[in-house]
Amino acid sequence: MEANILLWIQENLRADWLTPIVKCITYLGNGGIFWIALTLLLLILPKYRKVGAMSATALIFDLLSVNVLIKNLVARPRPYTQIEGLINIIGEQSDFSFPSGHTAASFATVTVLLLCAPKKLSIPMTVLAVLISLSRLYVGVHYPTDVLGGVVIGVLCGVAAVYFVKWIREKIEKKRKKKKETA
Repeated sequence: MEANILLWIQENLRADWLTPIVKCITYLGNGGIFWIALTLLLLILPKYRKVGAMSATALIFDLLSVNVLIKNLVARPRPYTQIEGLINIIGEQSDFSFPSGHTAASFATVTVLLLCAPKKLSIPMTVLAVLISLSRLYVGVHYPTDVLGGVVIGVLCGVAAVYFVKWIREKIEKKRKKKKETA
């Protein structure tokens, strides 16, 4: 079924005018660079520093779970190596297919933004995360379940990061309070 979806996308959605746009969108997710840059910007801005810390934590959780653990455990080959007639339009990928790292990083950051940032930031970034995720199907380097798996893992990393950073901040505040009381 997944092969049929990818071949349908290739035959019905790929277009000469659309391909350069989709390639640009997919390249935004390479190495999580867009999300890392956004996180650094959030960390620099005092008003968003806490959100930046949560996003950084989410990206670290994502890196460890996706790139270090899950991709290597599952070791799923890329679809263009398995599906006859599927053409990869962005070149060979150096890692395994499941889950989509582009998608997981996108949704790790976006989940933090949706939970903790203003809608004027979180909504456009969510649209971008969805576009990056769908671009991975368009260019032929992921199965639909790779993308779905990336969404789930990314959301889990984002939620875990929000709670983890809040927990750490509470611990620090309690220590400060205790220190003031004993001083």
